Amino acid sequence: MSRAERSVAVIVVAAGAGVRLGRDLPKAFVELAGKTLLERAVGTLGVLAEPVQVVVVAPAGRESVARGMAERALGASECSLTVVAGGATRHESVTAGLAALEPGVTTVLVHDAARCLTPVEVFETVIQQVRSSGHGVVPALRVSDALKMLSSDGGAPATLASTVDRSALVAVQTPQGFPRADLEKAYESSESIDYNDDSDVFIRAGLVVQTCAGDERSLKITTPADLARAHALILGVDGDRVRVGTATDTHAFAQTTGLRLAGLDWPDEFALAGHSDGDAAAHAIVDALLIAAGLGDIGGMVGVDDPQYAGASGEVFVREAVRRLADAGYRPVNVTAQIIGNRPRFSGRRSEAEGVLSDWVGAPVTLGATTTDGLGLTGEGRGIGVVATALVAEVP
Repeated sequence: MSRAERSVAVIVVAAGAGVRLGRDLPKAFVELAGKTLLERAVGTLGVLAEPVQVVVVAPAGRESVARGMAERALGASECSLTVVAGGATRHESVTAGLAALEPGVTTVLVHDAARCLTPVEVFETVIQQVRSSGHGVVPALRVSDALKMLSSDGGAPATLASTVDRSALVAVQTPQGFPRADLEKAYESSESIDYNDDSDVFIRAGLVVQTCAGDERSLKITTPADLARAHALILGVDGDRVRVGTATDTHAFAQTTGLRLAGLDWPDEFALAGHSDGDAAAHAIVDALLIAAGLGDIGGMVGVDDPQYAGASGEVFVREAVRRLADAGYRPVNVTAQIIGNRPRFSGRRSEAEGVLSDWVGAPVTLGATTTDGLGLTGEGRGIGVVATALVAEVP
């Protein structure tokens, strides 16, 4: 399908700072089980029944980072991708997204990156109903909690004044879909203020918005508690069946070259001393997995000087640890590891190493690298240390 033939666009609003999430980076760039919220939100669009134009509204100055995330998420899909800078308000951000639409687009969905777990079925329903009705369409859930009005006397603590009839109330979600021409006119006629959402802009322009069934999984990630709930949803586990293990591994440099680290070969770097290949990252991951499942550590699994493991690849140990987890009724959910050392320069091969280790573990592995400002064995350039944390889940 050519760009001119795309009739649907999805504007993914990802420009929010996410102050209430308590992170020092934009909310859409926060990771959830190994992928950013933006990647998860965009990834769903790549499996829609028809290719769409994806318009990512990114934080100003971070457009290239957002583009990289969106491209990874879309992979080989036939969707087109446009990335624009957002504004100070949602109204400004959506306006920027509308200005970037392709000529053939007739139906527009506006979606919050913070609702990154919205199922693909909700998108398909919104698209179909916008086309069939010619109106705006918004996913909604009935309100189940009892609602009360607070007194307005300014007293503290506040007191309850009356009960609100919840029978006519719904909680709205995204994506919110609209005929393009109507949405553009609604935004053009609206004041540049921060409306509650896009349906608010549409209704104030005198246009009709219908509802369709929302989904409990379409929660908006705003606070740390929301992020924790999203983890539970996406991992398919509850907190009572999740276990965490943390481990470290440290190796000194040998006098020969041929480093093996994080599943990769570094032929020009000094090797790490050890009975096996000395891959400290792989070994720390093994220990973290085993500890999380209460299965001991790598020494108890294979011994520290067994001849059959002389020079063995870290892959052997990782896959054996995963097999033992399965035998014990656990599966890896994700793993993070921090490499500590002056060398090698790791950033250029980070994604490559994450891919290799994720394949060995069978779950997302994310890596970081840092130094110790000249302190200790790693800071003095005499070796490398790794700290790994593994999340494993009990298999029902």
